[in-house]
Amino acid sequence: MTPKRHVIPVFVPHLGCPNDCVFCNQRRISGQAAPATAETVRKMLENLPDMRSDGVPVQLAFYGGSFTAIPIAAQEELLKAAEPFLSRYEKASIRISTRPDCIGEETLRRLVRHGVQTVELGAQSMCDDVLRASGRGHSAQDTAAAARLIKEFGLELILQMMTGLPEDTPEKSVLTAKKLLALSPDGVRIYPTVVIRDTRLYDMWLGGTYKEHTVEDAVSLCAVLYELFEKADVPIIRLGLNPTEELSGGAAAAGAYHPAFGELVYSRVYLKRARILLKGKENTQKVTLGVSQGRVSVMTGHKRYNAEALQREFGIAQISVAAANVKPGEIVIMRIENTL
Repeated sequence: MTPKRHVIPVFVPHLGCPNDCVFCNQRRISGQAAPATAETVRKMLENLPDMRSDGVPVQLAFYGGSFTAIPIAAQEELLKAAEPFLSRYEKASIRISTRPDCIGEETLRRLVRHGVQTVELGAQSMCDDVLRASGRGHSAQDTAAAARLIKEFGLELILQMMTGLPEDTPEKSVLTAKKLLALSPDGVRIYPTVVIRDTRLYDMWLGGTYKEHTVEDAVSLCAVLYELFEKADVPIIRLGLNPTEELSGGAAAAGAYHPAFGELVYSRVYLKRARILLKGKENTQKVTLGVSQGRVSVMTGHKRYNAEALQREFGIAQISVAAANVKPGEIVIMRIENTL
């Protein structure tokens, strides 16, 4: 499948962030100790391979920090360092990540002037008690106001949410998702809470004042959230933290960290849909389910978890999965054999 765009990430961990959220250690999350500078941006762009041949839009993305909270001069330096990138490609743009309380009209005018097309807002929750307990330093109303302003400037809006934060519940996460949908985002990222070493949340977990958001809890909840966003035709561009050697090597002390978290969620969604499809097909000798190309392993499940669970639940002797000409996320019964 042709990607929507090529994204070149530049990490600016903790640059400009006025708060120390309980869960945050951006250097451990990104696996990068030193923040990017104008010089590192220039050198990175000099070494980029040519990506003009396939005609896919390209985007330089400043991730990790609160970009619009850093001094304006530093913002200008980073954005000016990206100018050769914008002039090299016909369909080039810039993406920045920031906080909801660091967005205003003058800020957005500056971003637009420098070729920024996409703004990601770290909403995390739309419940003020969760935001306070997590040390976010902004309100749900700040997120709503910033999102509306970004859309008014004609920019692409990506919203980030987290599940399993202090004081959060599955019901509050569902409410957050619905409130984010009301802001008409162009995409969302969902990050279940991971307990990272050298954070306040790590100390809270050790002290017993925070109960970890387990992988199983997060998979079950995110499967529900996935279907909410899918129904609204809002793409989820990331499920779970991007795996790094540092996180996998022990920086993720507890919580919902898994290198293939997104696949676990998709697999759970497929399992739910297969259960609905197989009602009334109990005690069958063999069933072949069809899914879109590339989703066979997701439907089958890790170590055939889904297939074997369905066999037990429905008394089916054998379930197999094959590629079919169907839409992504759709499941069909391709064949039923030897009903007992």
